[in-house]
Amino acid sequence: MNSATATPTAPTGAANTTFDITLRDGTVEQVAGADAYQQEQSMTTFFRTEGRHTVDCWSVRMASFRTDQILAIRRQEAVALVNTGLKAV
Repeated sequence: MNSATATPTAPTGAANTTFDITLRDGTVEQVAGADAYQQEQSMTTFFRTEGRHTVDCWSVRMASFRTDQILAIRRQEAVALVNTGLKAV
């Protein structure tokens, strides 16, 4: 009999992060690869910061939505599964 064990690992970087944005009209938009967001006047903008702790001039803008149209923002972290190997029994 063979058995395999999968262990969840912590995601690293924005590549594993998706934001689900629920809009007032009921649609849900997804922004994959962003790891931060902030309000910029009447817009809420999502950024890829490459692991920095702040949004700065090096951050990449991924998407913007009118703030008054947003009902909810949910951050989804991907859980990577790592195969630890097969063990013959």
